[in-house]
Amino acid sequence: MSTGSINDTQMVIITGMSGAGKTVAIQSFEDLGFFCVDNLPPTLLQKFLELMKESGNKMNKVALVMDLRGREFFDHLFKALDELDETSWVKPQILFLDADDSTLVRRYKETRRSHPLAKSGLPLEGISLERELLEELKGRAQLIYNTSQMKPRELREKILTEFTANKQLIFTVNLMSFGFKHGLPIDADLVFDVRFLPNPHYIEHMRPKTGLDEEVSSYVLKWNETQKFLEKVTDLLSFMLPHYKREGKAQLVIAIGCTGGQHRSVALAEYLGRFFENDYKTCVSHRDIERRKDKTT
Repeated sequence: MSTGSINDTQMVIITGMSGAGKTVAIQSFEDLGFFCVDNLPPTLLQKFLELMKESGNKMNKVALVMDLRGREFFDHLFKALDELDETSWVKPQILFLDADDSTLVRRYKETRRSHPLAKSGLPLEGISLERELLEELKGRAQLIYNTSQMKPRELREKILTEFTANKQLIFTVNLMSFGFKHGLPIDADLVFDVRFLPNPHYIEHMRPKTGLDEEVSSYVLKWNETQKFLEKVTDLLSFMLPHYKREGKAQLVIAIGCTGGQHRSVALAEYLGRFFENDYKTCVSHRDIERRKDKTT
């Protein structure tokens, strides 16, 4: 059983002030491929280390949020950190997120949430108590980010820059074909309707085939309206994709829909996947291609 090594195992403990950006932080680590646990009680940290060992080298990038939501266990945190310091195969980094009191109060007012430590309901009361309780932990942190002047995107970029091995997040373009009669994909960021294009369904020998077949694909792509559509949509996406990437998105789901998801949408999703594969990591999938009971496409 492998226990990993100090060189290939990363553990980041995310903590700090409530409202300082821990949710954005854990989402950023997820996008970097870390195994993430939100609000892990410190008493379970040793058990979690055992699970890491038992996984071999499969859990070698871990990010844990540990904060005062689990305050009944928080007294155990320093003991757990001391025990981690004695562990030879993993050395955790503590990322402490902070913000000015005025910023935290404003964020609580904007979200209309109450501070977990504010007994009277006044945010500043809870913030002052929390800052006092976390003072020692802040002193043990290797990284301290003050997010007062940061937008969520800027915090995300800072984390990606600090913890990405190649300093560049892989941006994935997911192209999905689907049939409108089976419903819109709920995870799509952009949807293009190609039901206006000539339909191979009405050519009898093409009906049982799909857009993966060369004959069907050639038929769909040969029309002037198809070529004009592809010219416009590739120009649009070539403009949009770098901006989505710069905004910090890890992936974009582009859905191409025809009636049944068998012919036109499949051929065009494949085309767009090939078009962008040299500039982006692309993944092409066909949600409804196997739904053949009613072959209207």
